[in-house]
Amino acid sequence: MPRRAHTVGIIGLGFGRAHIPAFQASGCEVVAVCQRNLAQAKAIADKYGVPRVFEGWEEMLAKARPEIVVIATPPHLHRAIALQALARGAHVLCEKPLAMTRDEARAMVEAAARAGRVAMTCFNWRFPAATQRLHAMVEEGFLGTLFHASLRYLVPRWADEATPPTWRMDRAQAGHGAMGDLGVHLVDLTRWNFGEIVRVSARSGIAYPSRSVPGGAKPADAEDLCAVTAQLASGALVTLLVSRAARGANEQTLEAYGSQGALSFRLRRAGARWYKGDLRAASGSAAAFEPVKVPAGLPRSAGEGDQLEVTGKATIAPLVKRFLAGIRKGEKPSPSFEDGMRAQTVLDAVLESASRGAWVDVDRA
Repeated sequence: MPRRAHTVGIIGLGFGRAHIPAFQASGCEVVAVCQRNLAQAKAIADKYGVPRVFEGWEEMLAKARPEIVVIATPPHLHRAIALQALARGAHVLCEKPLAMTRDEARAMVEAAARAGRVAMTCFNWRFPAATQRLHAMVEEGFLGTLFHASLRYLVPRWADEATPPTWRMDRAQAGHGAMGDLGVHLVDLTRWNFGEIVRVSARSGIAYPSRSVPGGAKPADAEDLCAVTAQLASGALVTLLVSRAARGANEQTLEAYGSQGALSFRLRRAGARWYKGDLRAASGSAAAFEPVKVPAGLPRSAGEGDQLEVTGKATIAPLVKRFLAGIRKGEKPSPSFEDGMRAQTVLDAVLESASRGAWVDVDRA
C-alpha cells in the first residue's frame, strides 16, 4: 500500500518558493501557501497547482491545518509561527537563521520537544553530493587531526549600489545580515564536520552606508560582509568569510587541512549540474589535490527549472526526504532545531565580537 501523502503549508514565498517543488518531488501535497502580496501568492499557487492561498499565516494555520508547516519568512516571525504551528500539532521545517537570538531559538526547541513533533532547520547546503562525500571522508578519519579550515560563501546580490534594498538590510527584521543569510550555513558546516566553535573574533561591514532599509526610515544596519576567525573545541582554527556584495562571485568553498590529509570543496552556481559540487583531496606524500569521484545521486530532472526550483529539488528535497523519514519513524533527524539553536549561539557571539572588536566566547550552556 502506498504511503499517504502528507499535507504541507508554506509561509513566505521568496526563497520559500523553492520548498514547493522540493516537497512535491517527495510525494507531498502542498495544500496552501501564504504571503502578504496576495496577487503574487496566487500566481505562484497557480503555477504549482496549490489549491489555497492566504495573506496571513494565522489564518492559514487555522483554516488549512497542514500536517507540515514550512517557515520561510523574515526571521523576526520565526518563533511566533513555529510555536503556534507546533501547538496545533504540525511538524515544522524552518528556514535559517532559526530565530533572532539563541533565547528565541531555545524557546522553539523546547516547544518542539513538548509537542513531540519533528522540527528541522533548513541547512540545505549539507546535501550537495560533494558535501555529503566530504563529510563521510571526515568521519572516516581522512584528515587525521584537523589543523585549520577555511570556508567562504560569496554572492553578488547587492554588489551594485543601485540594487533595491529588502528586509534583509534591516536588523530589526533579519537579526543578522550576511552572517544570517550566508554565514550561518558555514557555521553549520563547521559544526557538522569538525565540532563545536568555542570562541570567535569577527569584523563586519556595510558595503554602501548610504543605503537605507525599505521605505527609507533608517540607514541599512545589517552587515553585507563579515570575516570571522574561530577556534574549535579541538583547538583547530577556522576562518569564515561571507559577502553579499562580491561582484562576479557566486560560490561556496571549504578547505580543511589535517595531519593525514586535506580536502577542498567548491560549489559554483554555474553550468550543468552545478548543485553536485566539486571535491578534491590530498593525502600522504601527494604533491597536489586530486579529484574525488562523486555521483550526483539525483534524477536528471533535478536540474530542470529556474534557479530556485533547481535549488529546491537538488538541495532541499534530500533534506525533506530525511524530514519525512523522521516523521514516519518517530525520530529527530538532523539538521534539527537544536542544530539551528547551536548555530544561532555562534551568530550571537559573532555579532557581539563585531560590535566590541574583541574575542568572544560562545555560550555552550
